[in-house]
Amino acid sequence: MDELFSSSTLLKEPLAARMRPQNLDEYIGQDHIVGRGRLLRRAIAADQLTSVIFYGPPGSGKTTLARVIANHTQSNFITLNAVLTGVADIRKSIAQAEEWYNLYSRKTILFVDEVHRWNKAQQDALLPWVENGTIILIGATTENPFFEVNKALVSRSRVFQLKALTKEDLKKAAEQALKNVERGYGHWNVQFEEGALGHLIDTANGDARSLLNALELAIETTPEKWNPYGNPPEPAFGSTIYISKEAAEESIQKKVVLYDRDGDYHYDIISAFIKSLRGRDPDAAMYWLARMVRAGEDPHFIFRRMLISACEDTGLADPLAITVVTSCEEAFDRVGLPEGRYHLAHAALYLATCPKSNSSMAFFDALSSVEKEDADVPNHLKDSSRDAEGFGHGSGYLYPHAYKDHWVAQQYLPDALMGRVFYTPSSQGYEKTIRDDVLSRRELQIAAILEKSDYYSQSEQSEPEVTGSKNSEPLKGVASRSATAKSCASEFMGNPISEWWINEHFKSGALKNPENLTFSPVNEYKETTLDKADKSWQSRIDSNRAEILLKIRDTMTQIATLSRHERSLIWNADDGLLLWEIARKTPEGVTCGVCHSQKGKEVLEQYSRTLGNLDKPILEYQKENENLLEMLDVFALKGIAFDHIFFRNPFANKKSIEELAEQIKQASLKPEETSSVAKNFNVIIAQKIPCNGQRVSKLIASQVLANKIFEPYNTLLSQMEQAETEFFGDKTNPLFNWNNDTIVKIFKDAGFKVSYEVERIIEKRRITKREIANWFNLETSAYAAAIAKATGDASIQKISSLLENASEHTIFSWETEIAFLTVSL
Repeated sequence: MDELFSSSTLLKEPLAARMRPQNLDEYIGQDHIVGRGRLLRRAIAADQLTSVIFYGPPGSGKTTLARVIANHTQSNFITLNAVLTGVADIRKSIAQAEEWYNLYSRKTILFVDEVHRWNKAQQDALLPWVENGTIILIGATTENPFFEVNKALVSRSRVFQLKALTKEDLKKAAEQALKNVERGYGHWNVQFEEGALGHLIDTANGDARSLLNALELAIETTPEKWNPYGNPPEPAFGSTIYISKEAAEESIQKKVVLYDRDGDYHYDIISAFIKSLRGRDPDAAMYWLARMVRAGEDPHFIFRRMLISACEDTGLADPLAITVVTSCEEAFDRVGLPEGRYHLAHAALYLATCPKSNSSMAFFDALSSVEKEDADVPNHLKDSSRDAEGFGHGSGYLYPHAYKDHWVAQQYLPDALMGRVFYTPSSQGYEKTIRDDVLSRRELQIAAILEKSDYYSQSEQSEPEVTGSKNSEPLKGVASRSATAKSCASEFMGNPISEWWINEHFKSGALKNPENLTFSPVNEYKETTLDKADKSWQSRIDSNRAEILLKIRDTMTQIATLSRHERSLIWNADDGLLLWEIARKTPEGVTCGVCHSQKGKEVLEQYSRTLGNLDKPILEYQKENENLLEMLDVFALKGIAFDHIFFRNPFANKKSIEELAEQIKQASLKPEETSSVAKNFNVIIAQKIPCNGQRVSKLIASQVLANKIFEPYNTLLSQMEQAETEFFGDKTNPLFNWNNDTIVKIFKDAGFKVSYEVERIIEKRRITKREIANWFNLETSAYAAAIAKATGDASIQKISSLLENASEHTIFSWETEIAFLTVSL
């Protein structure tokens, strides 16, 4: 096995090498990939890995994750570095893999670091052996694999995107190194001046290797003599090593802004810059311009893009735009850097505001922010032309030309800089005429961003119910949803550009879609199996009912804004309505279901029997009296923590709401390492509101009698309507003494945030004579008793007969009220 993955750890190795995690429990960060229950973690634990590519910035843990896999697998493990090896090394590795399989019947995993550095011929040499299963490829790359790695290899591999480590992750890495006796500095009492360790963490910019290297330099250069291997060691074990802030600053150099002029960031940042110009956001334009200049982008490339933007996005709205940019470029050629930055800023500000501006000093404010913080490009501003399918870049971007006045409020600055102001128009010259407009757009933009952070879309819902039966069970609900963003643009649908953009970008209904951090090639066999399973429940119900159930499924999954790597639990999964769709949307996560009957569980398992072990939903049967907490513990023992929990009509009365709120609260309070819910989990609920259901008196008046005057029915219906109002409003009846406001209050009192929308919808349905008989059965129906009390027993028979006669030839419009709720901490 390659020296990189040798099990022995030399004390004289650099700290970053010594502290490499040996197993998944030591691995820090990347919860979206290796968190409890994620696909990759389950694949590693089960030693069922398929070819994968790890993509992420330096120091994010790609090689370390490969090492963890090497420590877990029973397969032969070979490592190559694409910088140092070629086709001959590939052939040698393949020969070794074939020999290993022939002799020991064991697979071979080939880890290729910097895989993008191989040329096409070298990558092609791997392809047949990956395809026939001789080797399982693990590729690591800092470049987007969708552009830099052979497409055939990518199509046969799962892609996992690693993100720069958070400050919390880096703090954990530093603490591990300081406490570990065998591999770190646990023998000494290392203390830091206030702010010293924080400086190392802040300056590392998400790179664990950079942090540990700086930590090592600070600790080992502070004592007068460093000889921990001597006898006795110097400094002595147990002695204090004090790291001053000055020592920390000297130990780590400011990280260069992450930017490759030939790589992914190049395209993402120029894309963000152009979109900021198009969106008339001078603050964001200054920021992205500063990012490019600070990273060494060719100014002529920037001018070329601005020349295009001057015609493409400004056009005849200001014919002088192209002249201004051209003049700035000519002036730049005369002056050069660094003073030429004024001309870059000048042209960008003109395009972002259209009037001529000399406020290019705003650039230096933006440059100051760049030097302090290397923020990620928001996903909706990334270039969508090359890998929208893979990582979902550009998803959720609102095209300004699709809106009134060719402008729409949306976020252009990074999340960390939202609300930051770089450019303020002066009160001089032409800027005075645009000042109010710029400031007004800025206010609208901030307001829109804040509103979206508390967003919940509208919905439509419907389903039949047994109204007022004494023995009726919790009512079931359905729903459909219209995107708020699409709605707000609807008044401009006369604009052909608007229609095209809205139809193209609001198919999912999401306002701001997260970036996909994982990718799996399409498995046609798996898709066929999921389609068959998904449609199975439809075959058992009429087409209109199936259509309505699809609406509730789509609404709930859209509200959840599922990412491909997320983990979901479906409560009462027996019918498969949510199970298969969520499994399809989260191929690198895990989908679990709680079945309320053994038969339901068996049917679902039958449909999933042909799926791979890692692709199958994980199903559990809920025994009598087992509650949510107990079922969550079952999944926790399987190593799963859920990002989403889905409920359909979980409430029958106020007590059931209180119980569920308390159980979810208790689940959220458990320690992270044993909790069955993730840190930022949410609960999605679709609940029919029984007290606001269809009134039979109204149905008879509007649909049987067609609102005509038919005596003596009008007096009877008036009495019936009053009785229904009292019956459904009875505060002593546990079935009807709660509504959506009750649910919201109970969950908020339990410490949760709740977003919701209530909608009344109409379903076309028939009413059977059996249903009518049940409604008006004086012996079993509380509803019938209430109506009879107001109208008399004889009237019950009149109403029942009237409905029975109408039911033979009438398809009724049945009104239902459903609440969709999102509950989160």
